[in-house]
Amino acid sequence: MEEFTQRQKKIGGILQQDLAEVLQKAATDGGLRGVIISVSKVNVTTDLSVAKVYLSIFPNKEAQPLLEGIQSNKPLIRHELAQRTRHQLRRMPQLEFFIDDSLEYIDGIERSLKGEDNPLENPDLLGKRKKS
Repeated sequence: MEEFTQRQKKIGGILQQDLAEVLQKAATDGGLRGVIISVSKVNVTTDLSVAKVYLSIFPNKEAQPLLEGIQSNKPLIRHELAQRTRHQLRRMPQLEFFIDDSLEYIDGIERSLKGEDNPLENPDLLGKRKKS
């Protein structure tokens, strides 16, 4: 596990808060009702040039199409963020978006523990987790 500097953590926090507002507003303005987009984590590289943004999207079936929409609008999102953070950041890092499936993974573990989805009885359940 890599250790992050105070500067990386601070910039990640600033980006996380502003990105959450930008993305949720864009979803609402785009007519997406009942969709919740939260930014679960932002990791900034040591040279502050790239920000890896992990998104949690509910309902889960909307995650992939929404991620594709966000990817295609990266320049607009980056510009909006740059406007919001211009007094805090000199340069806006490049943004890379990923789906954060940790809540889904935790939910699967809970179902397994309760006996609802037993991976011992159904080995197909084990292949669902992707390494990020």
